[in-house]
Amino acid sequence: MIVGLHHVQLAAPANSEPELREFYAGVLGLQEVAKPPELARRGGAWFRGQGVEIHLGIEAGFRPAAKAHPAFLVDDLDALVAALPGAVPDQLLPGFRRVYVTDPVGNRIELMQRT
Repeated sequence: MIVGLHHVQLAAPANSEPELREFYAGVLGLQEVAKPPELARRGGAWFRGQGVEIHLGIEAGFRPAAKAHPAFLVDDLDALVAALPGAVPDQLLPGFRRVYVTDPVGNRIELMQRT
């Protein structure tokens, strides 16, 4: 039986770690966490925040998914939208304000706040 969600894995192209750090840590405010040494050799980066962990792994021939995405609950959607030009609002889910953005490598990300 599933008891929780440990992390979400997204793919990224080789050598994209600096841009990923700027976005996930710098803009979204997640903390980068060290990968175990054996996994660190593969590249990528891991990030953690309150109740959420996201792993970005390097994938040869990377192509971002067009529809699949993680959705993050946030406490100040307006502040994040101000830092993310190009955020696309979506009012289709009752009880939430939400926007879609892409990370620096094209992964779709949903940011949502309860109304």
